[in-house]
Amino acid sequence: MDFPLLPQVATAETADVYFLRSREVLRRLDLDPFVGMQVFCRLGGVFCGGGQVRQLFEETSFGGELWMLAEGETVQPGEAAVEILALYGSFGRFETALLGILASCTAWATAARAAVEAAGETPVVSFGARHVHPNVAAIMDYAAVVGGCLTCSTPLGAALARKKPAGTMPHAYVLIVGDTVRAAEAFDAVMPHDIPRIILVDTFQDETVESLRVAGALGPRLEGVRLDTPSERGGVTPALVTELRARLDEAGFGSVLITVSGGMTPERITAFRDYGAPVDSFGVGSYISGACPIDFTADIREIEGAAIAKRGRLPGMTRNPRLRRVL
Repeated sequence: MDFPLLPQVATAETADVYFLRSREVLRRLDLDPFVGMQVFCRLGGVFCGGGQVRQLFEETSFGGELWMLAEGETVQPGEAAVEILALYGSFGRFETALLGILASCTAWATAARAAVEAAGETPVVSFGARHVHPNVAAIMDYAAVVGGCLTCSTPLGAALARKKPAGTMPHAYVLIVGDTVRAAEAFDAVMPHDIPRIILVDTFQDETVESLRVAGALGPRLEGVRLDTPSERGGVTPALVTELRARLDEAGFGSVLITVSGGMTPERITAFRDYGAPVDSFGVGSYISGACPIDFTADIREIEGAAIAKRGRLPGMTRNPRLRRVL
């Protein structure tokens, strides 16, 4: 499946305008040399966005070689993550898009990796789509899966990552139905059998009370409950999860899983694990979607085979053996 890149990206309307002005002047000068360019980042992280760069180049006039790290590989600070060998006129106007794709996607994937590592063996699902512009929500979700999330909440993001989307019901649905058990029963009656019955249990009453009511109503069809307690009520805490697990077990519902979401960060996930809270999965949203972009830089290192670089950088292409050719 193709990534959802706006048409204006391929026409370079999202480029920094100085690339377009330079292209016009170079055309007038009849200058279009064969160059070698390397792209690197200063901080390092989980490399992501290469597939989108390849797609962009495939859809335009690029006719050279494109080398890059594989999605999900760790890129070290200063390491060349992408190498381009081509006529400058065939790709130069896309430098803004290239760097922006890598900066955002690598940041999202890196943040997801931090959450996943904090969770250990407990699955993490990306719930961050509501915190970003819809034009990039699916790509953010895809990057989160590259970073290690089990799956994500948007259908398009899941399709890009070749996963099934996760998520069952929002508070709005439960409020409209008017009762958590009725909402659970209606969901169970309407949704296909392959959709997990994971019920939100913090809308009206105490989470343990609602969980037991739902478990009694759905019986073995109930796969799990989700806690998303608002900060106005103290949020989801390790003690709450521990109590809920004990009460479910005591009532004979030991197979019911507990999903926790709402402001999850690596630090909060670590606190749940250190406490020994029996969480079966974490939903992580704004920590992933709000990750600060990881800056990438693109440098020409060769022109027509001659080593060159701007001041402060070493001239010449020092090829990275970890890269693989994708075009």
